Amino acid sequence: MGRGDLTNREWSLLEPHLPPSGRRGGRWNDHRTVVNGVLFRVRTGVPWRDLPERYGSWKTVYERHRRWSADGTWDRILHSVQADADLAGRIDWSMVGVDSTSCRAHQHAAGARKTRSRVPKRTTPRHHRPDEGLGRSRGGLTCKIHLAGEGGCRPMALLLTPGQWGDAPQMIEVLDRVRVPRPLGGRPRTRPDHVSGDKAYSSRRNRSYLRRRDIRHTIPEPKDQRANRRRRGSAGGRPTGFDRDHYRRRNEVERTINRLKNSRAVATRYDKRACVFHGTVTAAAIRLWLRQ
Repeated sequence: MGRGDLTNREWSLLEPHLPPSGRRGGRWNDHRTVVNGVLFRVRTGVPWRDLPERYGSWKTVYERHRRWSADGTWDRILHSVQADADLAGRIDWSMVGVDSTSCRAHQHAAGARKTRSRVPKRTTPRHHRPDEGLGRSRGGLTCKIHLAGEGGCRPMALLLTPGQWGDAPQMIEVLDRVRVPRPLGGRPRTRPDHVSGDKAYSSRRNRSYLRRRDIRHTIPEPKDQRANRRRRGSAGGRPTGFDRDHYRRRNEVERTINRLKNSRAVATRYDKRACVFHGTVTAAAIRLWLRQ
């Protein structure tokens, strides 16, 4: 076992949720080797061709990762691992923070073919974007990761957009992706007790969405919005509430982002396809859930 590979404990938590093999005899015998190869590449950011020989053929590792990214297997594994953590009481639902981070796109991330990637039994890969999640900025091509993180500094849901997209319009879609199944029965849990966000997420649409779902929230109001509300008088509505003690927990989602970007293939995007990069970030998130 190489440095940074899955431990026996982590493998015992992950193995029941891996997809079955198409062959007779159950699961793939080399699942652990392939997963370790994917995690090695996510952690180091090396080109696929430079994977160490202990992980077998780099083509096998890459094709498995690409397939699992396109058909949503990584997402299903993440939800299953979250369900196990929730069943053990290891998810802090008291506060879920929403934030985003920009990832510089490497020059190899550009130039994807205009045709959609070929995935068996699916006409459109999961999380496929026509723009491949790449946007222009002063620094060049960038991609933005929007995520919701729980109190234990682990990601609950994530969304990829081009780097120039704003944060506020993506808040609802990110929270809608929070979906933790309940193995013992019942509907998946989708609603946290409290949501926090910075000034970028302050909008009437977001606050109305949270009030409609009966979710308490702590989002500061920018000065321009506060001045506009006061100028309108009674038509501007009531002042927004703000709890400083709850807002101090904003560091949790920021630490979640820092832990994700410890993986070099997340901090810098090397994948051409948005669906493959989504799988890369999801694999890094799964590793965070397995470690704690």
